[in-house]
Amino acid sequence: MYKKIYLFSTSFYPDTIHINSLDTNFFKPEIDFANYDYLIITSKQVSIALQQYDNELYRDIPALCVSQQTARSFETLGGRTLEIGSGYGDNLFEIIKQYPKDKRWLYLRAKEIASNFAQKSQEESYKIDEAIMYETFCSDDIQKTQVEDDSILIFTSPSSIKCFLKNHELKSTQKIVVIGNTTAKVLPKNSNFVISSETTVASCVKIAKTL
Repeated sequence: MYKKIYLFSTSFYPDTIHINSLDTNFFKPEIDFANYDYLIITSKQVSIALQQYDNELYRDIPALCVSQQTARSFETLGGRTLEIGSGYGDNLFEIIKQYPKDKRWLYLRAKEIASNFAQKSQEESYKIDEAIMYETFCSDDIQKTQVEDDSILIFTSPSSIKCFLKNHELKSTQKIVVIGNTTAKVLPKNSNFVISSETTVASCVKIAKTL
């Protein structure tokens, strides 16, 4: 029997029931982009926030992007990609430490973050400043939605799980797919889940269709 696939994400994907997990408030901090050699971008929301600025201010500053999707979103603004990570914030430190310590980085980030790579880099004397570009909060959609007991749930961020669990419980009859290890860490103990082999929604949906 066909199982319904619920996608808890900020982005729609075909063949799923999309539940927007987060709403977003964007900020426009005062930034002197000329002070920096490189940017660090870990979400598509940062690219949305950057639309508030004249792209001439930042488009020539290469960005270290956490994933292919993040890089594409920055490139649509006319930006240049320095390097692309594996999809996990924790792995960005390994890339940063390949660069000279006299380079200045600007980490454009959310108010709440799941990875401490920036702090780790700072502790190793890398020059990383931070600017809060947005904050997210649980959407009405995820808190009010009703999901079937015999269904497949895809979670694409730690926040999507935390928001879902505010008003719901995970059932043993439900199958769970998560986009990566960081997201998996916030699942309740003894949860039955599969981690996607790639940190993309497409990969999560592909796995879900086999369950």
